[in-house]
Formats: sequence, structure tokens, C-alpha cells
Amino acid sequence: MTDLSKQKIALVYDRVNKWGGAERVLLVLHDLFPQAPLYTAVYNPATAEWAKVFPKVIPTFLQRLLFAKSNHELYPWLTPLAFESLNLDQYDAVISVTSADAKGIITKPGTFHFCYCLTPTRYLWSHELLYKKQVPSIYHPMFNYLKYWDQVASHRPDSYAAISKTVQSRISTYYHQTSSLIYPPVDVDVYSTPQPPPSIKDFFLYVGRLVFHKQPQVVIEAFNQIDLPLVIIGTGSEEKKLKKIAKPHIYFAGLVSDESLIAYYQHSKAVIFFHEEDFGLVPVEAHAAGKPVIALNRGGASEIVLHNRTGILLDDDSPNSLAAAVSSFDHTRFDPRFIKSHASKFSQERFKAEFVKVFTAQWSNYRKAYT
Repeated sequence: MTDLSKQKIALVYDRVNKWGGAERVLLVLHDLFPQAPLYTAVYNPATAEWAKVFPKVIPTFLQRLLFAKSNHELYPWLTPLAFESLNLDQYDAVISVTSADAKGIITKPGTFHFCYCLTPTRYLWSHELLYKKQVPSIYHPMFNYLKYWDQVASHRPDSYAAISKTVQSRISTYYHQTSSLIYPPVDVDVYSTPQPPPSIKDFFLYVGRLVFHKQPQVVIEAFNQIDLPLVIIGTGSEEKKLKKIAKPHIYFAGLVSDESLIAYYQHSKAVIFFHEEDFGLVPVEAHAAGKPVIALNRGGASEIVLHNRTGILLDDDSPNSLAAAVSSFDHTRFDPRFIKSHASKFSQERFKAEFVKVFTAQWSNYRKAYT
């Protein structure tokens, strides 16, 4: 493979209007491919300032539709067409980063399409029933149309890489495709920089958006049963409802600065991660701070947390199960140094090396097959 810096490469992402784990991946990919523009369905500069580092952010025609920049979900039937309308003929390779529609771009023969798959579209496959409960039944036929298109689009990438073994399994099950495994990058070093303790003492910690599919209500119900402090960092659509049912020893910190987040990680007894996630950055961040994690033994957490060594994995997803585990938890039996060393396996440096290795190898295979 020739020097990647001399190749014309583009990045494609579902939508550029928020900040989260996928956006962190994109910034590391920008480090690897600084010349690559970023194509996307919609772009909202006001809520995605992180994207200003890219030489260009190029949205689709959806950008011109009412409310689309901030509420892309209003146009689910148009998003597939939007990605298909992108002209990427000038590029030697295209990297799509997606949990939805970006994999559906159409590339010309000779342009290598590498898909870094965050998960097969969650609301169409692995969590379809959960999402259908949240929309009126009159919209259910749209799921069938979108599933059909998603199946077609899933065959457009020339090669897949998955963010976890959990996602690898889904790619195989739903898309009938093989994939390499590249765990996402975490800036593990910043979590070990000592920070002063917060005012609250001897607390457990929950970090994450307060939305339905992350099941924060189960965590609240568990801690309502026990008289132990819980700090919740994050906001979301379920926040008001959760505050109404939470007892006084449960503290809602909202959104906090990076320094405060690290301080909460470092001075917690343990971090609670009690829902199924495609990968899960929170357990890695907690481990990078030397803290054990009490997690549901599903999804990415089962690949990150080493049972009884870097935390505890629970098979039962009930509030009673979590309450019992927290009540009997002894944080002193976990070695912070070992936990931190385990977290280093998910570093940014490791990601960059693995991504370039897999990407160049798969591109080379594609070129041999194409010629």
C-alpha cells in the first residue's frame, strides 16, 4: 500500500449535530487522515463545534429542510436517498462511520469503501421492538421499508470493521457480512491526572444520557432500595421523571466539565453501567481512572470488565440484583494499578495502529481483487 497521505480519502458519518463516543472516533480518524473532508446527512455547527477541525464538512440536501439540522429523525424516509445522492467519485477510498445510514453511500468501481460499524441500525434490528413501543403503530410499516433499504445498503461497503465482538455478531446476524474487530479509542491518560475530590463522599457513580434505552430508571429503582449515595452525571429526556422517583440520597449533577467528570470518576467507589451497549466508553473511562465497574453482563461491557478483577458482571438485569450487588460491594479488594493497566488496551495509540493496519490490508486486498 502506498503512502496514505498521498491518497484522496473521505470520511462519512450519519449526522454531525451532537457530541458523543462516535464523534470522538471521528476526531482520532481526523488525526490519521487530516486531509479528509467529512460528509454527512446534516450539519449543525452550533451543536457540533468539534467538527470545525475538518477541512470541510459537506452535508446532503437534507440540510435545507425545515428543522433537519437538529431533528434529522423527522425525515427517516429521506435519509437513505440523501446518502445515495452524495458524489464521492473523486476519492480513492471512503471510510464510513455509522450506526445508521452512512454505509448506504454509492461509490464507483475502484473506490474502496471501508465501513467502521458502530452497530447495525439499532432501531431496525437489535432493538426494533423497544423502539416500536415508542412510536404510534401507524408508523410501523415504515420500519419494513427502512429494513429493506438497510439490507441493500449493508452490501455496499467493501469491508467492515466492528467496534466490539457484540457488534461483530450483529453484523453477521443481520447483514451476513464478516468484519474485523477494532475497539474504539479512549484517551486513557487524562483520567489518571489527579483531581481534587468533589464535596460528596463515599458515593457510587452513574455517567450517561438519561434516555429510555439506557434504562437509568433501573439504576434509580435499585438505589432507592439502599441508603447509599449515587451521583448521576448526564441529562436527557427521562430526567424529570427520574428526579420525581429518586430518593434524597441520589444526586443529579447534570452536565459537568471534563475536569469535574474525571474527579467524580477518581473519587467514586465504583461506576454503575447497567444496560446493554454496543461498546461502552464509560467502563473504559472508569477503568482508566482506576475504578471498578458494576455492569450488566451484556454487550460491550462484557468485553471490557473482567469479572472480580476490574469489576463485577451481573447476569440478572433487575433492580433487586443491582441493589444486592451494590450493598455487598467492597471496593478495597480491587487493585487500581491493575485496572488502569487493563484500560490501556483501549488507548488512542492502540486504535490508530490497529485501524491503519486493518484499513491498509483490506484496501490492498480490494485492489488485488478489483484489478
